[in-house]
Amino acid sequence: MSLPSFAPSPIALAALAALALSAAPALRAQTAAAPAAATLSTVTVEASADASAEGLSKPFAGGQVARGGRAGILGTQDNQDTPFAITSYTHELIQNQQARSVGDVLQNDPSVRVARGFSNFQESYFIRGFLLSSDYIGYNGLYSLLPRQYISSELFERVEVLHGASAFLTGATPGGDGIGGTVNLLPKRAGNEPLSQVTLGTASGSQFYAAADLSRRFGPDDSTGIRVNAAHREGGTGIDREKVRLDVASVGLDWRSRAARLSADIGYQDHRLNATRTNVTPGAGVTAIPRAPDASGNWAQPWSFSNERDTFGTVRGEYDLNDQVTGWFAAGARRGREANSLGNLSLSNNAGAGTTYRFDNTGEETVKTGELGVRAKVTTGSVKHALVASYAYFGSDRKNSYTFDFGNTQATSLYNPTLSALPAFSATAASGNPAAPGLTASKRLSSFALGDTLSFLDDTLLLTLGVRHQVIDTTNYTYATFRGTVQNSVAGTPSGYDQSRTSPAAGIVFKPRKDVSVYANYIEALSPGETAPTLSGGLPVLNAGTQLAPYVAKQKEVGVKYDGGRLGASAALFSTDRPRALRNAAGFFSSEGKDTHQGLETTVFGEPVRGLRVLGGVTLLDAKQKSTGSAATDGKKVIGVPDAQASLSAEWDVPGVRGLAVNARATATGSSQANATNTLRVPGWTRFDLGARYATDIQGRLVTLRARVDNVADRNYWASVGGYPNAGYLVLGAPRVFSLSASVDF
Repeated sequence: MSLPSFAPSPIALAALAALALSAAPALRAQTAAAPAAATLSTVTVEASADASAEGLSKPFAGGQVARGGRAGILGTQDNQDTPFAITSYTHELIQNQQARSVGDVLQNDPSVRVARGFSNFQESYFIRGFLLSSDYIGYNGLYSLLPRQYISSELFERVEVLHGASAFLTGATPGGDGIGGTVNLLPKRAGNEPLSQVTLGTASGSQFYAAADLSRRFGPDDSTGIRVNAAHREGGTGIDREKVRLDVASVGLDWRSRAARLSADIGYQDHRLNATRTNVTPGAGVTAIPRAPDASGNWAQPWSFSNERDTFGTVRGEYDLNDQVTGWFAAGARRGREANSLGNLSLSNNAGAGTTYRFDNTGEETVKTGELGVRAKVTTGSVKHALVASYAYFGSDRKNSYTFDFGNTQATSLYNPTLSALPAFSATAASGNPAAPGLTASKRLSSFALGDTLSFLDDTLLLTLGVRHQVIDTTNYTYATFRGTVQNSVAGTPSGYDQSRTSPAAGIVFKPRKDVSVYANYIEALSPGETAPTLSGGLPVLNAGTQLAPYVAKQKEVGVKYDGGRLGASAALFSTDRPRALRNAAGFFSSEGKDTHQGLETTVFGEPVRGLRVLGGVTLLDAKQKSTGSAATDGKKVIGVPDAQASLSAEWDVPGVRGLAVNARATATGSSQANATNTLRVPGWTRFDLGARYATDIQGRLVTLRARVDNVADRNYWASVGGYPNAGYLVLGAPRVFSLSASVDF
């Protein structure tokens, strides 16, 4: 499947959708006038993002999270029935918190912390202390179909977090990360009731926001649905001189009969940043982390920018072969292009002095992915079986061109930045052809999986067994250089990686009573092994060029889940070992070291008393480097991972004022380390956010007003450390930001 080369504008998508929506009444009339013999059998329609018979998991009491979510190839599961930890945040939460990005939503998860990519403005996520790049988020079950650096939240019905390793459930991520968990986003679908909603808003920095959300169902028994979303955001961010512009749009279609279900989506996002505040890298002269500067200050150079534009789409279908067997397919594609001119800050000393240099980058990426599968329900004696088999494929090609001039640095400061005009590249700058970036990476992943969930003792004991055979085939191309110029309009010298691994999984759930589930699992995650270098630590490697087998991260987890109807809670103990490589005493490069992450993860959610909704939890982590081959790092903490982190929010319906609700959220993160030897400690932080919403009827229209203040105390703090393996750069937290919006349902 491929997408057209043009990128439709939000206005064009909205116009097409409006035509379709305007036709709905006529189609209804035609349906009503049609002979009874032409009418399909009655179909109960429930909006479903994944074209499945089960549909979306129902919201839990309070509406902020769902009762379950997608457990990879096992499909949508109730939390009490699965031996894995899943949290699914709803559209209601996204809208009420005025969340702008996926990262904003994930701030509610006590096991997740939002970081930033290396040398860019990409969102990265620490889940259970392991990194997941936004490149490899799932979209309706398929990887890497969404914009690579920033994902706007307007298009999604659910943000699902599958905590823990998931090689059997979802396959290896294309980047080999996601060891601590994966994220899957579900697109919006037309509900049973028509929707015509317009939202206008503003925020700190004179930012303007406008969005439209439209949906209709039509055809026999309302079996066909269309939903259209479009949004525009433009202006400042509350940070001095920083500007953002966002255009995003999508069209979602779904159709179902008694035996078949289909859905399709096409989306577009254009995201532009100007003078965005960069990462801060502690250099060799830094012996202590400098204090966090003013959160509204900006050391970014005025000429810096980052632009990203993507078109993406999916199609998914499901067909019931009979009452016991269902087959499904899914396919998706994305075409993206990005360009930026950056000037990241590297610190020279503890006083905040540093340097910057110009780095330009142009990239293009094409992704094609899909899966086929079949599920069957059978009974053998007193044992029920839910069988599943699937085949998955992923392919991507990445083109890149860059120009960097690290030999031509400009002096600046963290606290008193020196701003300069756009510097010309020096004669020694390594440069490429931004108009014709060359192929730098190709990835091909394929896998086949088999699973069975066995049910005993009237569904009080569930045993899940599974296996996935994964093939990882990647090719990287060097930049061919000539006289300091990178000739990358064509691919350079290739280096390949082609390995496979069969990953087992086992999980068990026992329900001692209806409201309690006790579970345990063993499951693995896969990452491509390294290719042995010529030198390691300045010493020769005897097996240079040898491909190491895929790294296998092994997870063991036990937990308990409680569903009291109005209040839910869970607690899980987990331990995950992630391999690493080193040059051993014999001179060979091998997989001998490891990072071990152990922790306790607790959550609470629901509406314990009418009118009071709670959400959050606490995660305790012990992430250590082990068998590193160096006494300086053995037993030390992993970069960027704190010992403790917590998120807790509450929303209260104010008595006596119908339609008014106030909410508060506290987010706390312990101290962490910015280098592998743990000599650069970054202080922990706590942030408070407040919000309110008021829903009322104005001339027969539902109007909802929302106000929010993030970082109420306007605290200055280092929000994250790292976001890329073995890198300890710093990202400053956002200042106090005010947001106000009004939504009208027509």
